[in-house]
Amino acid sequence: MLTKNSLSKILSASESSHIERIVSTNDMDKFCQAICSFSNDVSSSGKNGYLIIGAHNDGKLSGLKVDDKLLLKISNIRTDGNILPQPTMSVEKFSFEDGELLVVEVQPSEFPPVRYRGRIWVRVGPRKSTATEAEEKILMERRLSNIHTFDAMPCLGTNINDLDVKIIEKEYLPKAVAEDILAEDNRCIEEQLASLGFYDLRYNCPTNGAIVLFGKNPERYLHGSYIQYVHFKGKDRAGDIINEHKFAGNLCRELPKIDTFIETSIAQKRPIPVSVLREETFSKYPYWATRELLMNAIMHRDYETNAPVQFYEYDDRIEVQNPGGLYGKVTPENFPNVSDYRNPFIAEAMKVLGYVNRFSRGVDRVQKELIENGNGKAKFDFSLITAFRVIENVSEKYLEEGFILEKAKEKAKEKPKKYISTTQETNNITQESTQEIYSTTQETNITTQETNNTTQETTQVTNITTQETNNTTQETDNTTQETSKKRPRNVQETTQEVILRIIKENPQITQSELSKTIGLTINGIKYHMKKLTKAGIIKHEGPTKSGKWIILKK
Repeated sequence: MLTKNSLSKILSASESSHIERIVSTNDMDKFCQAICSFSNDVSSSGKNGYLIIGAHNDGKLSGLKVDDKLLLKISNIRTDGNILPQPTMSVEKFSFEDGELLVVEVQPSEFPPVRYRGRIWVRVGPRKSTATEAEEKILMERRLSNIHTFDAMPCLGTNINDLDVKIIEKEYLPKAVAEDILAEDNRCIEEQLASLGFYDLRYNCPTNGAIVLFGKNPERYLHGSYIQYVHFKGKDRAGDIINEHKFAGNLCRELPKIDTFIETSIAQKRPIPVSVLREETFSKYPYWATRELLMNAIMHRDYETNAPVQFYEYDDRIEVQNPGGLYGKVTPENFPNVSDYRNPFIAEAMKVLGYVNRFSRGVDRVQKELIENGNGKAKFDFSLITAFRVIENVSEKYLEEGFILEKAKEKAKEKPKKYISTTQETNNITQESTQEIYSTTQETNITTQETNNTTQETTQVTNITTQETNNTTQETDNTTQETSKKRPRNVQETTQEVILRIIKENPQITQSELSKTIGLTINGIKYHMKKLTKAGIIKHEGPTKSGKWIILKK
């Protein structure tokens, strides 16, 4: 820990490879370049570097007043993800008669080379610059000698042919390395990957982290390297399996699929009326929070085990469980305020690819979003010792407006469902209920007349059209017989079956009209129409507004 006396001595000394003074408080690029260069410690001095803000080159104080805003801005450099791997640094304010100083103390990194926005910065004497190839090689060799984490270890028995080189060159390198640096880099792919920590030149093989991120078949070497999604009916694993999917393959390919899956299949949205003229949208499980919890499990899991990341959905909650408990300095008492990384190179890559935003900040934002959406706070379970589990409850706001499929099913069991309804009821039906609505006007072509008979079963979706009292019984029987010929009672249609039926009746119907008829949002209609079109079940001919839908197969 730096003391005031030690700082006074540093101020009186000239600038060197581990001391930099600066007066400006706004040049964030200069601050980050200095911290990156101290982290790399290219001279291998083993000394901490000191960035002193508020002092001239001759050591005299500028009269700076350090406020909380400046302190927070400099402290956030550690976790904003622009310097990777994350630097080890501390920030402290010192007060003197002539003014105040803000001092950033930086330790040499165990995993060099460290980059700031894709560039490796080093200090040669009092000046800093981007690293040469020779300097980069020195830093790479030092990292190899300091290997401690599993993702940095060589995956023996593999070679460059086990990696998807095309996806590395197309998707990863342009994001990980500055464009001008990459354009001038004429090294082979093995050496490029080695500089990023994904290839071990000593054994001429990729690291475990490279296999997880870019491997053609990660499971062949790391058997638990996949994500298992299962949707159970009910509130425990004893229920029937409604849906399941295995996300297997390298993370560079699978993470976009997982992202899309959460957005389209998990984060189901509903507009909730809050006034006559205004609606608010709530999700069953909010997209960003759910995505963040799953991405954290993928990033922090133990890849040495054969167990996958479990992403399980029940009627009332989602559970995300990853092999490997809390790691390093993290304990149940200091979680989530203290962070440590079991897989620092995988964590760095996920940040580069855009699936991790700011280190150490995700949990707070997750909790805030879950509370606002009506899910309540996520519950973190540390009791499993060898695994880590988080529980995300279903949104109460999403359910309280009547969007519970199970309740609809219970009502259907109590009283058999009829498939005749008024136009008003059709407009009120929701996407999730998947209740079948058959319009009396369309199905029976019976004109509604004045009736002296009260409608039966008003709480159900049925409103049987009646004629004058003397003909009620006869006409109702006829209607029921005609309808039952078309579709037996108590048989639920899927959303896509409902769409196909309506298209068959009215091929010129637009997606907007479908949305109003079925009660789905326009985005929900577009999603199902796209699925049906892609499956070769329907196609659209003619202009968008005046064309028609054609059913190719049932």
